Amino acid sequence: MARRAVVTGASSGIGEAAARALRARGWDVVGVARRAERLAALEAETGVVAHAADLTDGDAVAGLAAWLDDTGGVDALIHVAGGARGADRVEDGHPDDWRWMFEANVLSSQRLVASLLPLLRRAAARAGYADLLFVTSTAAQVAYPGGAGYNAAKAGESMLVHALRQELNGEPVRVIEIAPGMVRTEEFTLNRLGGDQAGVDKLYEGVQAPLLAEDVADVIVYAVDAPGHVNLDLVTVRPVAQSAQHLLARGPLRVRGAED
Repeated sequence: MARRAVVTGASSGIGEAAARALRARGWDVVGVARRAERLAALEAETGVVAHAADLTDGDAVAGLAAWLDDTGGVDALIHVAGGARGADRVEDGHPDDWRWMFEANVLSSQRLVASLLPLLRRAAARAGYADLLFVTSTAAQVAYPGGAGYNAAKAGESMLVHALRQELNGEPVRVIEIAPGMVRTEEFTLNRLGGDQAGVDKLYEGVQAPLLAEDVADVIVYAVDAPGHVNLDLVTVRPVAQSAQHLLARGPLRVRGAED
């Protein structure tokens, strides 16, 4: 019997790529996001089952859990949904943006764990293991100017994951964190910068081969398809051009000393 995964943020970017990749590997996939029309298009194309829900709404998350229980349970949660708003310095930050980032990145994770863990335990008892996988960010690891709100939200989510891994010690439930660096997707940075396409273009200007959503999806699929006793506690994945959060090469990558 195929394993069943819930993928959040499935209407675009890494979430959509992960849903597609898991379907290609034979998983049954439930795609969760707010935008029902985009989920419907994904369902028609790939067979990913659409479930529209706002994960900042506790009732919607409880409804998702009840629906999953009624329709066969779940073996893996792939939590990608989240996001950033603004690139302001701390002194200029907008509390509403910071509040939304905490809701979208931290509280959504807590709500999903609280609601879906009973179903995942049931799956683990049946199949031998189940998975909780969270896509955080290298922003959880290193602060940078203009990133404090997102740094704080993603660090909060990352600490939730680390604590959860310890709290579930002794149970056959894997807790996995994937922390991507620079990824170029259609919406993430554009949304963060309030629709400023020129700002998006400047950020990626001259960077040879930033990660794509499909690159992160490959790591996600590997993590949940690995043998059940293997837990990828934390995987940090960056493009070669980004050696650290603050160290980004612009222009072609070249071997030192090599002739043109």
